[in-house]
Amino acid sequence: MASKHRYTFDEKKASRGGRVALIFACASAACFLAAVILSFAMKGKAGAFVGAISAYAAVLSVYGFYRGMKSFSETDVSPTLSIIGSLLCGVIMVGWLTVFLTGLRR
Repeated sequence: MASKHRYTFDEKKASRGGRVALIFACASAACFLAAVILSFAMKGKAGAFVGAISAYAAVLSVYGFYRGMKSFSETDVSPTLSIIGSLLCGVIMVGWLTVFLTGLRR
């Protein structure tokens, strides 16, 4: 017996804010890797430079999270990249906050 339901799949574009959030999440993660590699290469003596990279990466993740959340209000777009970008930026943002608070505690 054939199904009486017909399913249609609309090809919706990815939201612009979701793409921006995903790009900022990747940029923040790349800055984290650069800071770690630079710190190891300079044997822990790259304090101000690594701190500046880390602060910039934290700002990227905060703004990416903001743009990802704002992109949920866009109409006729797929929310997939908004979800992925917002989650990644949120996780990275919490990671940076943990790193900064651990540094303040010492």
